[in-house]
Amino acid sequence: MFARSALSSSRRLGFHSAVRLAQAPAAYRATLAARPLSTEITPFILADIGEGIAEVEVLQWFVSEGDSLSQFQPVLEVQSDKATVEITSRYDGVVHKIYHEVGDMVPVGASLLDIQTEGTSSAEAAAEPAAVEPAAVEPAAAPAAAPAAVPAASAPKGGIKTTPAVRKLAKENAVDLSLVVATGPQGRILKHDVLDYIANGGASASSTVAAPTIPAETPAAAGLAAPAAPVATFTMPASRVEKVSGITRMMVKSMEEALLVPHFGYGDEVYMDELARMRGVLNEAGLGVKFSYMPIILKATSLALAEFPILNSSLSPDKSEIVYHGHHHLGVAMDTPRGLLVPNIKHVEQKSLLEIALDLKALQELGAEGKLGEAELTGGTFSLSNIGSIGGTAMSPVIMVPQVAIGAIGKIQKLQRSHDGGASFQATSVMNVAWSGDHRLIDGATMARFSNVWKGYLEEPVKMMVHLK
Repeated sequence: MFARSALSSSRRLGFHSAVRLAQAPAAYRATLAARPLSTEITPFILADIGEGIAEVEVLQWFVSEGDSLSQFQPVLEVQSDKATVEITSRYDGVVHKIYHEVGDMVPVGASLLDIQTEGTSSAEAAAEPAAVEPAAVEPAAAPAAAPAAVPAASAPKGGIKTTPAVRKLAKENAVDLSLVVATGPQGRILKHDVLDYIANGGASASSTVAAPTIPAETPAAAGLAAPAAPVATFTMPASRVEKVSGITRMMVKSMEEALLVPHFGYGDEVYMDELARMRGVLNEAGLGVKFSYMPIILKATSLALAEFPILNSSLSPDKSEIVYHGHHHLGVAMDTPRGLLVPNIKHVEQKSLLEIALDLKALQELGAEGKLGEAELTGGTFSLSNIGSIGGTAMSPVIMVPQVAIGAIGKIQKLQRSHDGGASFQATSVMNVAWSGDHRLIDGATMARFSNVWKGYLEEPVKMMVHLK
């Protein structure tokens, strides 16, 4: 049987080599079969990911040198000026060499790593076999015990494997991740690993051994007064210097760009009682999603932008043209584990309230998981910041260049307001809004008119009904 299969491969190895291989001792054939195929080293280049991005920052590696790779397997996560991108492998093989550490800036076109990929069978398969003694049959080895969790400090050059949310948790609690025992797959540190480390006073749960419990004599039995409860103390964090990277680096760049734009502000307050009733009706309808105010506010924004398209425009790079965008990709500022991000809902002008609510829910879930990517974070034409979700009543928002306007909404408060010219006052749900505009393209009167239309839709939401799809 083996001779026939070897002869059938004569086109690849040559007839005489195949015959010699078929006539070789069985032990040699087994040894030869176990030899690796010939390999070649393939550089993995950082491709141009578009949006004018010239370099990226390495956030984390998902692989280490010596790890096996398969196509489409996540290799590393990088941060550009606009978004976080997860790069996957284009090859099957083994990680041969990693060229960059976490935190390094990598220019487009540079090698990220080398991958050892399999080629065709080596020519040594056709060589004259050497004398090989029959190998002694070894007794079957006992099954190996499951490997114990190991500290992340043993991770090779690829760095500590964990998620940005876990890194933030560790940073907030001054935890050195290299001392935390990883229990996740492939040595990945999970959230509960860090929490266990903190709960155990700086030791991982799996690395601590409980001391034998020895019954102690109680103070009462010894005739002593019970000790006073320990007094909570506050420890000042130590001074430190950290590299500007990730979201912070994006923030620095975007705010420097915004500083070149002449901002002006405009504010107003919105009575929200009617909208609150409409929201209650929507939530009682059992539509499969809990409605917040934001989907309705986003739809009102889109309807108002349709009347004032200059607020949904941008200035060309050479400042010679105004680009009016025929779509409303509305950004919503989110406080995520990675910091402030502004993903956007595409084509709000075409969507129903239910579709907007579902899209917003999906973005919030991605943000909480640290998975917002380039598709969600780029292409916005206008933005809103909901500072009220945290507790503020007013703020001065900063324009996200190349957009030309942004709004910030505060929390809803019950305040005394008059609805009849001052004759009487009643408790009213009031929400403050603050707009910022690029004064090169937008004047105060245009912003005021836009705000009045937007405010009208929220105070009398029935007006939106004729425009909803």
